[in-house]
Amino acid sequence: MDYLVKSSFDWSSLPRRWPVTKAKDLPKGKPHLQPRIQADGRDSGNSYDERLASWRKEVKATFLKSWRSYKEYAWMRDELAPISGNGKDTYGGWAATLIDNLDTLWIMDLKEEFIEAVEAVAKIDWANTTAIGCNVFETTIRHLGGLLAAYDLSGQRVLLIKATELGNMLYAAFDTPTRLPPFWLHFETVKNGELVGDVRQPSASPGSLSLEFTRLSQLTGDPKYYDAISRITDLLAESQSVTKIPGIWPKFVNTRDGQFRDGYHFTLGALADSLYEYLPKMHAMLGTTDAIYELLAKQSLSAIKDHILFRPMLPGRENILFSGNAHVLDSGRIVKEPQVQHLSCFTGGMFGLAGRLFDRPDYVDIGVQLTCGCIHAYNSFATGIAPEIFTMLPCPSITLDPCDWDEEIWRAVGNMSLPEGYTEVRDAGYLLRPEAIESIFVLYRVTGRREFSDMAHKIFLNIQKATETEYGNAAIDDVRVTDSPTRRDSMESFWLSETLKYFYLIFSPPELISLDDWVLNTEAHPLKRLKSSREHL
Repeated sequence: MDYLVKSSFDWSSLPRRWPVTKAKDLPKGKPHLQPRIQADGRDSGNSYDERLASWRKEVKATFLKSWRSYKEYAWMRDELAPISGNGKDTYGGWAATLIDNLDTLWIMDLKEEFIEAVEAVAKIDWANTTAIGCNVFETTIRHLGGLLAAYDLSGQRVLLIKATELGNMLYAAFDTPTRLPPFWLHFETVKNGELVGDVRQPSASPGSLSLEFTRLSQLTGDPKYYDAISRITDLLAESQSVTKIPGIWPKFVNTRDGQFRDGYHFTLGALADSLYEYLPKMHAMLGTTDAIYELLAKQSLSAIKDHILFRPMLPGRENILFSGNAHVLDSGRIVKEPQVQHLSCFTGGMFGLAGRLFDRPDYVDIGVQLTCGCIHAYNSFATGIAPEIFTMLPCPSITLDPCDWDEEIWRAVGNMSLPEGYTEVRDAGYLLRPEAIESIFVLYRVTGRREFSDMAHKIFLNIQKATETEYGNAAIDDVRVTDSPTRRDSMESFWLSETLKYFYLIFSPPELISLDDWVLNTEAHPLKRLKSSREHL
């Protein structure tokens, strides 16, 4: 490892103002045998397998085009600007696209590119940054998750060294009076011992650090990272039954005093999404050695089913569901809002995974209906892509058979320029997001049903047609416009690390990143699942 350059500031040497006297250890004991997640078989056959291989090559070619443009025009920058061909720094200048896609390179068998990328990552100095602080959540899921996954896949020791350096920096975010992290880790503030939590912080931010910090503790043997996130887990457990919708948490949390206070608004979209995603995934990662995550997951899924999910009213009476929002009136009455965010399309995969983990076939069915709901949204708009935020006409209940279509009601509240059943498009853009494809991947692996892979290819072609540029792929402003849609000079790292990775895995043999062996974080970074009491490394 002659090419390793250690960071110029050692965050582990920083004195703590609010030190931990004794760190909570990782759960001990032999994991129970967990249920199989992936289907025992899938639709196959020589001609179909050849078709999947052909589709996989299409995805790989798309990835390589963007990757090569990144290497030529934006190497070591955070992102490639896919229209101008420039580089830009949006996450501290720590080569977000590079680190976010180490595991993608490995998974796509681009080993030469992988080794070149590892050697570049080995020289990153976390103290050399374009920013005065970092977003704790984004840096954890993209950079730390990317390094850990690439290490788990390849065994390249330098990746664990860089992950530990970064983990020590992120661990400093917990040096607050409540031991709960703020949204931003301001470097000089924490060095001066003045860091405090936020009065109002998105719930997803502290709630989505557990997978990465737990895996770092498993790999290094240092319990301090797991101890740090266990305090967030304790807060979730203490508050779960006393929020205004018991079982789920509002969109914001006060990490300055550790309270979910005055929370009237609930969602599985922006601000809260991956908080819920991580609960069943932590249960899977720890191999059932800590019952708290199973309890949190089961209670939240039940409340989500009752208060967040809705069935849309459609002319075809499709048997589908969507994840909406809810708010609580001063009277205590809970009101559902049939507004859908593309971000919330991950819920199909979450229910499908939980259905297998907890032996709940009804949750697998819900996962199928939610995934088919987002597929329906893709099919409903002119480009074949679902918009960022839209509202639908809801049925009275999700428990009834699909309700009868009432055109008069729709005409009274709807926009006649939209597809039937849709009443508003609040944000018509598509940001190259992966959430719908993520759920299609999970449900394909869980059920083995061919229609999911077939639909994935259709969506892939539609996205390519609408977003491809000279250098890569770009976000678009309006999925309703097919004639030269306006493109934004933006290609976030998740286009490669999540969206294209999920497409590639859908079209790959099921043993590649099997869900029985790996847990994927919210940035699609695969981390090893614990299979025995000795399997930490």
